Amino acid sequence: MTRGMNARRMRAWGSTWALLLLAACGGGGGGGTGLPLVGTPPASGGGNTTPSVNQGKSGPKALVVEIDGLTHSALRDAMAQNKVPALQSLRVAPGWTGGANGTPSEQRTTDGPGWATLLTGTWAQRHNVRWDTNDQRIEVKLAPSVFALAKQNNKAAGYRTASVTSGALYPLLLANEAGTVDSAIDCAGADACVTDRTAQLIDAGYDLLVAQYGAPATVAGNGLKSDAYQRSIADTATGVGKLLARIAQRTTNDPKEDWLVILTTGHGLDAYGSAAGLQDNSNKTVFIASNKTLAALPGVGAAAPPDDTLLALAAATDIAPTVLRHLGALPAATDYRFAGQALQASTSLRSLAAKTGADRRSIQLSWTLSGNTTSAVQVLRDGKVVTTLPAGTTSYTDPIVAASDGVYAFQYTVVAGEASVALAAQISYVAPEAPVTLAPTLANGLVNYYPLDALPGVDTKNASTLAPWASDANGGSLVDDGFSAPYKAKALRVDSTVKNASGMAGYRLVQNNDVTTNAAVTAFTIGFWMRTDATCSQGVSNGGSIIANKNYDTGTNEGIAIGLFGSCELRFNTGNGSGVRGEIKGMHYLSAGQWAYVAVVIDKAAMKMDGYAFDPVRGVQTGRVDLSPTPTLIAKLGGLKNGIGLNEDGSGLYYKRQSASPRGAMDFNDFAIWNRALTSAELNSIFKSGQPLSTLP
Repeated sequence: MTRGMNARRMRAWGSTWALLLLAACGGGGGGGTGLPLVGTPPASGGGNTTPSVNQGKSGPKALVVEIDGLTHSALRDAMAQNKVPALQSLRVAPGWTGGANGTPSEQRTTDGPGWATLLTGTWAQRHNVRWDTNDQRIEVKLAPSVFALAKQNNKAAGYRTASVTSGALYPLLLANEAGTVDSAIDCAGADACVTDRTAQLIDAGYDLLVAQYGAPATVAGNGLKSDAYQRSIADTATGVGKLLARIAQRTTNDPKEDWLVILTTGHGLDAYGSAAGLQDNSNKTVFIASNKTLAALPGVGAAAPPDDTLLALAAATDIAPTVLRHLGALPAATDYRFAGQALQASTSLRSLAAKTGADRRSIQLSWTLSGNTTSAVQVLRDGKVVTTLPAGTTSYTDPIVAASDGVYAFQYTVVAGEASVALAAQISYVAPEAPVTLAPTLANGLVNYYPLDALPGVDTKNASTLAPWASDANGGSLVDDGFSAPYKAKALRVDSTVKNASGMAGYRLVQNNDVTTNAAVTAFTIGFWMRTDATCSQGVSNGGSIIANKNYDTGTNEGIAIGLFGSCELRFNTGNGSGVRGEIKGMHYLSAGQWAYVAVVIDKAAMKMDGYAFDPVRGVQTGRVDLSPTPTLIAKLGGLKNGIGLNEDGSGLYYKRQSASPRGAMDFNDFAIWNRALTSAELNSIFKSGQPLSTLP
């Protein structure tokens, strides 16, 4: 569990020096390379001469400008101080990117995924761009670009599209989509080239243009507050202003020419001016600015909210359908694949989400509506209408019928008035004929068991205690929401925001006979149902401690732990206290807001650890690590020998020490410890049956 503060500072220094070196090598110059222009651009090369007669045809046209490194707050401040006069006419609103944390839509808040989302109106589960490496390509069969759809739905002769980019990564992402971009110009880091070449294309009468600027740059140690950053904002705004002036000249020449201009950025930045790729608000917050009033663009002129209400605003996925609607090229509902909506709509359809029903055989859809809500709501699955709901409806449960157990994927589209939004959803389906009873052998070796249907929690085996780490910091409460079919039960919510003056929080389980240290116990299993909150907030930054009997400041400290990290990732960890760890990571993920069964099995004799996560969306996820290379890992399983922390570590002070890991709630149920290694079949029976261990004979 290596801590990332110094690494993040180094990333900020590294990215800054790269930008400074680029500028020193001519990054701000007017050069650039690219494909030959189609048409006849003005001989001035984008200078001050503006044609008095428009080239190209009249009608709707669009310019989308993406500026890397420009944050919403920086743009808003610059506008308030009149430092960017060329942009003052634009309507600027906060928005968000990165998908929904803890769901298949989640993606890194970095350049590559952000650009792919801009071009496709989808998240990484469809466009499949997950990193900033040169091998990444947009999955164009699942997520065709805005260029492809504009050409497909505009059959007029001479319809032309273009991209002008400063970053070398961006043209590569569309390498698998041939023939949709008429002019793809790589400006090789030169932002002045972006201005000049885009101006030429505007003059030449192109219909859809997407331009990308690499500035502004940040300065290490001063970041977003530096003079250099503020100057680069002004310089970039001046360049964009030249493009707006060219568009204004064209509309003066021909009043029938109708331009939509969208200005945005690919992702936010952290406090150091670095793209950390995380799901916190600083990295997720973007902006959407337009030259037109867009009915479904909330928050124009307002600051970005500091909390989860950010996701109620417009998303980066709204830009592509907004552009296509303006161009008259928006696909019909039966072929709608965008995770966002056209912002011209009088209806605002937001927060479309899916979760697995308690019966494991249905998908529960939910969304929010505002604006004009007088139209009936349609729900389509894989392009076919499955139901029409009354106006104003904001939820629907879709029964799924499949022949056997398995993970199934569906494409949903919800239509309300002028607004449409699509969502790719998954379910780990449990067929009706599947076994619905627990394996009877689960009663064997069960040494501690907490049904957690009442407080205080009581071990039915009378062999352990469960209580808050501190009596004056009791963050435990009962949640009564029927977490798992076919029975209804209460659950224990442990809220680590409830702490005492010393910062102690969470719950602690103390065994009378600790399976981790008892030499007579050659293997043990810890298993429980759990649910993280909707944002997996404990997974941000340094990670959260789900359960641990160790000091979890580092995974190399002696003991065991299960941690929750970014993207709702589970990590199963052991350490020997001397710099060695045995860890399973990158293999298990939870779906935010949904109940999953988690288990760790440690075989002391065989020196191995198995981790299990049974998730209602992602299915069964398993992993194993060999502990034999360092036998001391087995000898040090007892950790601090101070009990097992729930939503804490083995000291009760993890969140005090690791203040960058936000405190929050975790829900637990049916917490059990066995003095033997459970089989995968036994654990599967817990998940598939959804029954508590209390129903065992």
